[in-house]
Amino acid sequence: MAQPVVSEEQATPRAYDIEKIRRDFPILKRDVASGAKLVYLDNAATSQRPVQVIAEITRFYRDHNANIHRGVHTLSQEATGLYEGVREQTRAFLNAPDAREIVFTSGTTESINLVAHGWARKFLQPGDEIVTSELEHHSNIVPWQMLRDELGIKLKFIPMLADGTLDLEAARELMGPKTKLLAISSMSNALGSIIPLEELIPLAKEQGAIVLLDAAQAVPHLPVDVQALGADFVAFSAHKMLGPTGVGVLWGRFELLDAMDPFMGGGDMILTVTKESSTWAEVPAKLEAGTPNIAGVVGFGAALKYLDELGMDQVRAHELDLTRYAMARLGDVPGVTIYGPSEAEDRGGVISFSLEDVHPHDIGQVLDDHGVAIRAGHHCAQPVMAALEVPATARASFYIYNTRDEVDSLVSAVEATSRMFGTS
Repeated sequence: MAQPVVSEEQATPRAYDIEKIRRDFPILKRDVASGAKLVYLDNAATSQRPVQVIAEITRFYRDHNANIHRGVHTLSQEATGLYEGVREQTRAFLNAPDAREIVFTSGTTESINLVAHGWARKFLQPGDEIVTSELEHHSNIVPWQMLRDELGIKLKFIPMLADGTLDLEAARELMGPKTKLLAISSMSNALGSIIPLEELIPLAKEQGAIVLLDAAQAVPHLPVDVQALGADFVAFSAHKMLGPTGVGVLWGRFELLDAMDPFMGGGDMILTVTKESSTWAEVPAKLEAGTPNIAGVVGFGAALKYLDELGMDQVRAHELDLTRYAMARLGDVPGVTIYGPSEAEDRGGVISFSLEDVHPHDIGQVLDDHGVAIRAGHHCAQPVMAALEVPATARASFYIYNTRDEVDSLVSAVEATSRMFGTS
């Protein structure tokens, strides 16, 4: 994944007005637990929403609510215009060639399953191979296992190394003439590891394979240009990038989307229907059956505008500063083990850690008593936990509104946890 070069001095640009940003997120003013001020560090699971997104959803329901693509009346035309306008916004955000390549789904999971059902089931044969990795979220493993069992294809995993990176030598050996699909994350949700796509994608292309990226963690945090990446499908979710839940995106090369079978049948995805047969609408309509989450998509447009105005290079720089600072501070706490790449530049704003002799769920509970919200568990990435030989980790993840003071609160709460459990 392409990243801007950021020096120590430029880690958080002067133009990045963190106080102004934080004022846009009312939930950050909340008190939680025993009156403690909320420190929200569970952004890899879902981000918070600014007032601009909340207002846009309210405005849609208040002023424009109607179904899309079907009506000639004013409200339907307005709703359709708003919905399709966000398709164009998304195209521009990704630098995609054609707005028709943007398919709205319910989230990354549906986007990946859409490729599994609409493309892979149609074009893969017994003996064909799909390559993925041990770093994947379950959403980029389970659909391929189901397809393997149904079609008789083979599923191979690029091993994870001890430092939370992928074994690229093993990847070269795994990919061959039978490799038809590389399904790989852009960034690990469990460890924050940034995947070297500039090396993996060419390996797959040398074998004539299609490349699908689970970019749920990358698109919210890094500049992403789908044309520069050279991938064929990119899947991500709105709710991890300031938008509503229940909205996702699948970008795909037009010729691939056009060749796919529909995932679901129903309204708005057909051209003609008779009692004997049906024909499909053009892309993307044929892949968007039924009434979508119209208000959610419209709200996602406000989220895209917010991030565009902020600048994804600035988002990355801010998170890099926080991650570097947090790794240094947490690394000084006795008994803390940080998992994943040792350099902040090699990871996103995610720190997965453990505290000696304390279960991650206990860490999460004590931190919540201090107002610090993190995630504790296997993070829907059990193969990662198996490779680390741990049952779970505690995970702190940062976004545009987090501060160094909040990192200090995290560290203080971890130190309190250590004292409570008598960690050496």
